[in-house]
Amino acid sequence: QVQLVESGGGLVTAGGSLKLSCAASRRTFSIYAMAWFRQAPGKERLFVGRITWSSGMTYYADSVKGRFTISRDSAKNTVFLQMNDLKPEDTAVYYCATSKYGGGSSPGSYDTWGQGTQVTVSS
Repeated sequence: QVQLVESGGGLVTAGGSLKLSCAASRRTFSIYAMAWFRQAPGKERLFVGRITWSSGMTYYADSVKGRFTISRDSAKNTVFLQMNDLKPEDTAVYYCATSKYGGGSSPGSYDTWGQGTQVTVSS
């Protein structure tokens, strides 16, 4: 099974930027989409955005649209989440996940998860 490793989290002041990476342990043709979710303490895991692996098409949650960008490097089996104009409400653990099928915005649609990386935005 593919393993996912996120990196790039940290502490940033409001208005700043961070770029997260999610590296898959091996190439697999069974991945249809990769997504980013986030979870703040005591809250549910929320969809951030996703990318279709073959076409590169992206889809974002309204809360991050225009500020966050998902991209991929197919040669390195890596997906990125560029986060700009960060706000304190973006503070959360960010997870990447893969789906063999359609993906979507529900965590239940994804079958493999990374361990998460903490993003903290100070005001």
